[in-house]
Amino acid sequence: MSDEQQQDQQQQAQYQQQEQQQQEFDRDAYRAALKELQVLDFALVELNLYLNTHPGDLQAIQQYNQLAQKRKGVAQQFEMQYGPLVNFGNSYSRYPWQWNETPWPWQV
Repeated sequence: MSDEQQQDQQQQAQYQQQEQQQQEFDRDAYRAALKELQVLDFALVELNLYLNTHPGDLQAIQQYNQLAQKRKGVAQQFEMQYGPLVNFGNSYSRYPWQWNETPWPWQV
């Protein structure tokens, strides 16, 4: 078997595995994970606005930094499980390219 044929078989196996994963998609878990991100984003925006007018509030800065760190971890976990959240180099993609896979965050 040639290298090209082996690569084709590997790609087909990966594609079949991804199709199976998509069929097993748990919409409720997806929505719960997305909601957690939205809650964190809301809190970060609110703290950001507050800190614009209260730049010396150390407790608010600490809370903002903690939430930003938590959001980063939650977003990484979400992307590992469901695919990229944002484009243009802000999220990595597994093979094959994931941006053409649905559902996208705004479709749920």
